[in-house]
Amino acid sequence: MLSRLGVGHSARLSPRFIRPSLIRGIKTIPQPPGFVVGTVNDAYEGPKPHKLEGSYHWTLERLVSLGLVPLVLAPMITGASTFVDSSLSALLLYHCYAGFQSCIIDYIPKRVYGSYHNYAMYLLTFGTGVAGYGVYEIEKKEGGVSTIVSKLWKA
Repeated sequence: MLSRLGVGHSARLSPRFIRPSLIRGIKTIPQPPGFVVGTVNDAYEGPKPHKLEGSYHWTLERLVSLGLVPLVLAPMITGASTFVDSSLSALLLYHCYAGFQSCIIDYIPKRVYGSYHNYAMYLLTFGTGVAGYGVYEIEKKEGGVSTIVSKLWKA
């Protein structure tokens, strides 16, 4: 099959050959050659700045990551408290959401996949809501995440 596509032996092993457009069912938006829009002499027009993207978004992710460190260590030192456990759960949930959002933005770009990017973002939001409800149930019934972790360490 590869020879019918006009692909030589060296391209068979190349990861660039495996494109989502070759997989059935995934429609991609055709891109210009070299992914360059316009000519070489056109001025670059960057995206419009948004307060939840770019440096603010990056700074918020770093602050959440730094905030998780004392919240993970606090139950081990002082014991479990509802406030610390709820804060840990909320920050951990946001940390996971931001990480998966970055993966979707990087690997399912809107300019290539169009509506599939939106579907992935909707699924991420729905999954985060379901996980948030699960964390709420754990806080309500089991006594919190730190209680479950301490039970696992004793087992």
